[in-house]
Formats: sequence, C-alpha cells, structure tokens
Amino acid sequence: MTCQARSATSWLLLVVSLTAFAVLCVAQRIPMADALVYQAEGEAVLGGRDLYGFTVTEWHLPATYPPFAALLLTPTAWLPPAALKAVFLAGNTALLAWLVRLSARLADLPARVPALCAATALALWLEPVFQTLLFGQVNLALACLVLWDLTRPDGARGKGVAVGIAAGIKLTPAVFVPYLLLTGRRREAAAATAALAATVLLGALLLPAASAGYWLRHLWETGRVGKPWIVDNQSLQGLVARLLGDPAPGPAWWLPALLTAAAGLLLAARAGGDRHGVPLTALTALLVSPISWSHHWVWCVPLIAVLLADGRPRLAAATALVFTARTLWLVPHEGSSDLRLAWWQQPLASPYPLVAVALLVLLRPQLPASSSSASMIRYA
Repeated sequence: MTCQARSATSWLLLVVSLTAFAVLCVAQRIPMADALVYQAEGEAVLGGRDLYGFTVTEWHLPATYPPFAALLLTPTAWLPPAALKAVFLAGNTALLAWLVRLSARLADLPARVPALCAATALALWLEPVFQTLLFGQVNLALACLVLWDLTRPDGARGKGVAVGIAAGIKLTPAVFVPYLLLTGRRREAAAATAALAATVLLGALLLPAASAGYWLRHLWETGRVGKPWIVDNQSLQGLVARLLGDPAPGPAWWLPALLTAAAGLLLAARAGGDRHGVPLTALTALLVSPISWSHHWVWCVPLIAVLLADGRPRLAAATALVFTARTLWLVPHEGSSDLRLAWWQQPLASPYPLVAVALLVLLRPQLPASSSSASMIRYA
C-alpha cells in the first residue's frame, strides 16, 4: 500500500469512527450528565447560588470539584443544552487526538499523521475514552495538561504549572508533585505546588463561602461522589469492597492502598525517565484514589503507547483488549448486587485495578539496573 493510500485509509477510519459515535449519541439521546453538572456549576457561580447545594439530572448529581473548576466552567452557563453537548463532544474529540499525539511524544514513537488518525479512531472505543465523551467529562483535558507539561524539555519555562492547574481542577493530578520531587525536579514540583495554591487562592477570593464549604466539609464527604463499591469504581477500594462484600472495607483497602502508593511512586521514581515514570504514577494514583470511575482511566492511552515503544506489542494488545472489553458492565450491578458477585465474576468486575497491579509488576524488568542510583544522585 502506498503512503497516499495509507493516509486516505487512516482518515477514512477516523471519519467512520467519529460518525458512528455521533450517530450513537443522537440515536440514544445521550444526556451527557456530567456536562450538565458543569453547566449547573457555572450557573451557580454567575447566579450567586450555593455551589454545593444543588443536584441535577435524574441521577441527582452534585458538584464535586474545587471552586476553581466552577470558575473555569462559567462559560458553559450561556450555552443551550444541544450546543453544550456539541461543544463537549467536539472538544473531547480534539483532546483525544492531542492525547494520542502526546502519548507518542512520551513514548518516543513516530508521530506521522496517518498513524495518529488511525490511533485516534481506535482509541475512541476504549471504554474510559468512550465514557468520557459519553458523559461530557474533563478527564481528557486533565490528562493532556499533565502529559503536555511533563513531556516538555527539562528546564522549560513554567514547567510544572500545568500540572498544578490540573490538580486545581481535580485533585488527583497532585500525585505528580511527589513524583517530581522523587525524581529530583524540585523546581518543577515547586511550580506545580505554587500553581495549585494559586487556584485555591483564586477560588477563595472569588468564591469565599464555596471555598470554605468545599475545603472544610465537602471534600471529606466521600458519599457526595458516589457509592465506592459499585462496579463503576475501578480503584483498589472498589475491588476490595466487592471482593469482601463490604460497602465500607476500612483498613482492608486503605492499608493496601498506602503500600501501593509507596511502592508505585518508588517504582515510578526509579524508572529512569518519564516514559515509564509518568504512566506508573498515573496508575498508582488511579489505584489508591478512593474512587476512580472507569472513565478516569483514560491514562490507558499513553500506557498502551509506552508498551508498544517497549517492544511489547502482545502486552499492548492485551491491555487494549482489557480496556475495550467492558466486562465490568456484564456483571450484575443493580442495587447492591455489586456486593454479591460470585468468585468468577470478581475479575470481570474489577479489570482495571487488576491490570494496573499486573503492569506495575510487569514493567519493573524494563527499569535499568542503575536507575535507582541515578535517581538518588539527581535528588541528593
């Protein structure tokens, strides 16, 4: 096949993939519930109402992000529902293409346009990506902010700021601050911390009551986010809760989570470079977070790219299959049925934390033997 033919085929694949998704959205009248929550946050800010005192949609969803995120979302308040959904769909599609490009840069893979088009077309059907577009979520934006920042050259002006802004929108990306510290990049860690602090300060200045309510009370109300034991939650807590049939597993999950956090960050710091360190840090964050909804796992895109760059196409294909198979939706998950799964249904209900733990172990042989010493020298 000639280069021109390959290029045409890749563009056709992308157009077909996007058209199929758009038709599916229209046919199923996809509500994009999270986008509606974001819009309600923007309306609450502009209208001077209680940012954390409302629920919207038939699922009674509340605002759960810091006040800074609500400030960024105020433009959504001016859009009619149809336009809101179109903007989120188009924006997330563009962000997916950018994430694919950034993933290639992280993994040092060729970034030819035909390959990027084909990869974007296929990545759209990975369950976390698919759900992000379906819900109108911000996961792709956060992943792109972090990945863009960390794939910039060392010493680049303002490196670390985008990581801090991502953490200001949704706290989980803050895990990259200790990663930067452990890899000896104090300047970038300081920039990320300062940027995060600035988002908190801006929220406090413009939304003082909402900020006090969020940081002192709502942040700790885990029930606002959702039930941690349902199959939607693909964190260690979700896995342990379903395995034990206990909606509040307590030490049975947070002790392994603490060990995983320490081991995952140490492993990421010893990786000898961001190519392995960044996806390992992301996997660690997703595992130890009390709640990691399935759509939070968009980090599977750079993960697959790294596995391909490592010369592990079979492992990359297997990982892609896990994130495409949607086995978590095949087990009973109505009411409290998530807590009464048979032993053989447990792996189907928790595919992402299981594959993440396996990859934390499997990626270890890729680390250079001298990486630990190199890291120690960098931050000594």
